[in-house]
Amino acid sequence: MRGRVLRSLLPRALVFAPAVHRHLLRRRVRAGGELATVAADAGPCRGILRRRHGETNSPEVPERAADAFLNVRLRNVLLLTLAQATSSTSLTLVSAVGSLAGYALASNKALATLPSTMSVIGTALSTIPASLLMKRVGRRLGFMVGALAAIAGGLISALALAHGDFWLLTAAALLLGVSVAFAQQYRFAAAETSLPEFRSRAISFVLVGGLAAAFAGPMLARATVQTFETTYLGAYLYVPALGVLAFAWLTGLRMPAPAEEAVRVGGPVRPITQIVLQPIFIVAVLAQMMGQGVMNLLMTGTPLAMMAHHHSFADTAFVIQWHVVGMFLPGFFTGTLVQRWGERPVIVLGVALNLLAVAAATLDVGVQNFWVAMTLNGIGWNFMFVAGSTLVTKAYAPAERARTQAANDFLVFGTAAVTSLSSGQLLHHRGWQVVLGTAAVMLLAALAGSFWRPRAASPTGRSGLAAAE
Repeated sequence: MRGRVLRSLLPRALVFAPAVHRHLLRRRVRAGGELATVAADAGPCRGILRRRHGETNSPEVPERAADAFLNVRLRNVLLLTLAQATSSTSLTLVSAVGSLAGYALASNKALATLPSTMSVIGTALSTIPASLLMKRVGRRLGFMVGALAAIAGGLISALALAHGDFWLLTAAALLLGVSVAFAQQYRFAAAETSLPEFRSRAISFVLVGGLAAAFAGPMLARATVQTFETTYLGAYLYVPALGVLAFAWLTGLRMPAPAEEAVRVGGPVRPITQIVLQPIFIVAVLAQMMGQGVMNLLMTGTPLAMMAHHHSFADTAFVIQWHVVGMFLPGFFTGTLVQRWGERPVIVLGVALNLLAVAAATLDVGVQNFWVAMTLNGIGWNFMFVAGSTLVTKAYAPAERARTQAANDFLVFGTAAVTSLSSGQLLHHRGWQVVLGTAAVMLLAALAGSFWRPRAASPTGRSGLAAAE
């Protein structure tokens, strides 16, 4: 029953959310007469707005012009959401079987999580090149390169399993991580295509696309784990297929061309050290680092911990499924919470939920405890990640966007790489309780950072963390 209800949420959201978004933006344009503001953000639609504005002085012109532009914006957000759904499904599928495939192939079982770790390392190493490439060739082509990396990584992973080659599987995971680095920019692209007051909702809505992964990922893992004589081979064969689907969605994006974007966001650029040392940036990136790090620490270790306590693969897939539901279902309302309460309170709420997750996992090692812990961990990650991602967009001027986003994701996924590798080592040598203790320490660091309230100049003209209030 619960599964049927959850499966009905995503299609309904895709129907109603764009309509609500369009209605609210029409009211904004009508009430304020702010066609100039819309035109300034229009990017590739500026010509449309200017032509329509010149046709007549009728009061209907702003609404018609806004509608044309809003359709492009909503189309972009919807396509990014669909791309997020396919990318997250691929990532969830690999997460469900990656550590187990590594365990099956590795001669040294302490290295079982190395393929999963190499995927995160690939993400961390590729964040800066991915951001700079998209600055040069544009979002659309950059995202398509990321989809091609997923296709290649999936094919090589399947080849590695077919030949029983652990190190080839590890190398392929690095390539899959490259694709994730590009996919992590979907949220920033959604923010760029939305008006400032709707950025948190756009980021949140794109992350809702990952809700499809909560069902498709574990379902595919269970259905394909024994499809071939080689265990887990069938699961990896779905990765390139999902990459092809993401590539198809991304061809429909209509983002500003790099040359036009450079003119639109031109201006003075501060040194990157000055940007990242801002209190507002530090608080934003710390929330994302600790949220992503704790999530990786627990998600990488959970399949191995459950196997060590003699739980079935079906139970493991069930726990991962609800973890992913927790990660992406709050996307329907996290953006609204951020808009209403501010970023910092939502970060604190995310930390609190993660601490409850650690407590639940500490009490017992039954399936129910793993389920509660990983579901709460997913929800807590969503709050910390969305609020932190929204806050970081207030830390830079438009001309500083590419380098700041690259620095942000490098720090976030660098932390994820360290925790992913540490998870296997800690679990093998110290046990599950030490993994949970490490997660608790990281969460306390994020909590301390969220209460930091210095005042300093920001590119938006507001002071320090006032932007987050």
